[in-house]
Amino acid sequence: MSETQIRDDRAAGRLEALGEGEVVGHIEYFVLDSPARALVPVHTIVEPAHEGKGIAGSLARELYGLAEREGIPVAPLCPYVVKWAERHPDEAPPADPELLRAAKQWLVAHPGRF
Repeated sequence: MSETQIRDDRAAGRLEALGEGEVVGHIEYFVLDSPARALVPVHTIVEPAHEGKGIAGSLARELYGLAEREGIPVAPLCPYVVKWAERHPDEAPPADPELLRAAKQWLVAHPGRF
């Protein structure tokens, strides 16, 4: 298998892993603006044929890298990203509980978005 590449499709709210010219996995996320700006991952999905190859972990790592480059935190609601962050505290600073509450409220206010 060729090297997996990751691209950020901010307009669609997707961080996509590309392998062999196709999307093999992605994280769906949104950008929270209030009370502070944050990236909020909601779902991590890897195509069944590509599971077990570290794609989800690569996506989570890139999401935290993206947030760090932008100087904003990650407030994970995705269960996979929450667990990944717990296993990689050096790369994934703990989320502010206030941001997590605001992210959950945003989801409730935008039904059908995810």
